[in-house]
Amino acid sequence: MNTPEEIRSTLTMPLWFIVGLGDNPDRDAYWVAQTLQQHGRRVIPIYPRAEIVHGEQGYATIADAAAAVGTPDVVDVFVRADRAGRFADEAIAAGAKAVWFQFGVIDHDAAARVEAAGVTMIMDRCPKVELA
Repeated sequence: MNTPEEIRSTLTMPLWFIVGLGDNPDRDAYWVAQTLQQHGRRVIPIYPRAEIVHGEQGYATIADAAAAVGTPDVVDVFVRADRAGRFADEAIAAGAKAVWFQFGVIDHDAAARVEAAGVTMIMDRCPKVELA
């Protein structure tokens, strides 16, 4: 987990679902999503209110987004660690190639499930920082 090769490879993937991305510029997810878009990635918000963020329609669930736009390459999780495992499981079910837990989002049990499913797991890292 978190090898330089896995991080570099994951950063090149084009379709990112961002769990916790709402239309609030005071939240880190907002700026990380914008950075990913500036690097040519498509970013789909996963948020209970299904808001439009950075020009992309949001969806209430990973499954709803996958049905509408296709299989995510990466599911990037911006929620508390005690809630992250659910989204890791949903990412696996949706066929994601990678799951990314942001800084401070640490759930070793969820990470083990992700890796057991053959999916790349990045934990306690930020794509905005890694892209810099």
